[in-house]
Amino acid sequence: MKKHISIIVAIASNYAIGKDNDLLWHISKDLKRFKEITKNHYIIMGKRTYYSLPIRPLPNRVSMILTDIPEESIDNCLMAYSIEDAIEKMDPDKENFIIGGGSIYKQFMPIADKLYITRVHKDFEADTFFPNISENEWKLISCENINDDNQNHFKYSFEIYDKR
Repeated sequence: MKKHISIIVAIASNYAIGKDNDLLWHISKDLKRFKEITKNHYIIMGKRTYYSLPIRPLPNRVSMILTDIPEESIDNCLMAYSIEDAIEKMDPDKENFIIGGGSIYKQFMPIADKLYITRVHKDFEADTFFPNISENEWKLISCENINDDNQNHFKYSFEIYDKR
């Protein structure tokens, strides 16, 4: 059975997503959007992303942690030991959200159906980047521009892409 796999991420103009295992910005509207979209769904992530979360596990979601260490376990989380194992354990009836980090995004990009992107219209210095979003593979189906956020000195957009 085909699983519904979506990626949710905030990226800078230069595709930067993080530095020193931390986010590059704090956008309240983006965090609220993330919470609303992923609530009552599976969220799939690597260990570093899990340990960078302010609350572990995030409430009202099933946290699945990808690790390559056999038999490793993290309290109150579903563990997956490969991409194939993660897909097998995903919810068959709902969207499953890939939430990071960089290598996890890269591995799931070819098999994801949908992208929820917060695009920050500014370049940032980073050590972790999101893969290129090719117009040949992805179709932009929704875009909401945010130009009036008093908390940040940059513009950003909420974008949704479907796989072509």
